[in-house]
Amino acid sequence: MRPFVRTNKTDAADARAIWTAAQQPGMRPIPVKTEAQQALLGLHRIRSELVDSRTRQVNQIRGLLGEYGLHFVLGRKAAMAQFVTRLSEIEQTIPAPLWRLLSRQLQRLRQLDAEILAAEQEIAAWLKTEPAAQCVDAIPGIGPITATALVATMGSPQAYRSGRAFAASLGLVPTQSGTGGKVHLGHISKRGDPYLRKLLIHGARIVLTRSKRRPCWAEALLVRRPTNVAIVALANKMARTAWALLAHRRVYEPGYVSARPA
Repeated sequence: MRPFVRTNKTDAADARAIWTAAQQPGMRPIPVKTEAQQALLGLHRIRSELVDSRTRQVNQIRGLLGEYGLHFVLGRKAAMAQFVTRLSEIEQTIPAPLWRLLSRQLQRLRQLDAEILAAEQEIAAWLKTEPAAQCVDAIPGIGPITATALVATMGSPQAYRSGRAFAASLGLVPTQSGTGGKVHLGHISKRGDPYLRKLLIHGARIVLTRSKRRPCWAEALLVRRPTNVAIVALANKMARTAWALLAHRRVYEPGYVSARPA
């Protein structure tokens, strides 16, 4: 709003600036989410924070034990399993005050696992009652977590002119800088919701690096461009496909090719 504030910053000046900005051509309104969509996004935020807390806790414990010569394998699941199987070794190696506190932290890790599982069960239950999320869940690279987050974040698909507009709202398109008829494409804009963008990119990475059925165009893109570029391109396509399914009320068809107008 700063470009529209003509005087000192006051509540009245801010209100006038908001009113002026709302009158500008091309200003797009933000659709109001339903109470159910807001609640679902709240579940996602809680789960995301719990996952981050668990990751920080595992890394902290690994670092503390490493100072006493106790080393563990990489990976959260493998490290947590070794924490349990090597409890007696840990207790005998580290000082007693540190062990007493560390044992409570290990209990906290198990509690975090239970809380994350409970949040995921709530999200899965919502997925079973939402046809739109089930439709999006069929897209390769999109699972229950991404499908529910995408549907709740999008709200109404009619709020976007096209799938490209929806992908652009998530920051999955390159920035543009042009002058004199020359246009330069830069890095992705990273606008919009970083959480949903992260989920889509992670899903695209799984499809390109682990799936045996990669799209043909993605295979060709991997030959010409770096892997991360291909991953973002696939994430962009996943977002556009999800919008098309919801906007036109279609179901996902593998290998479907849209007909170009003559």
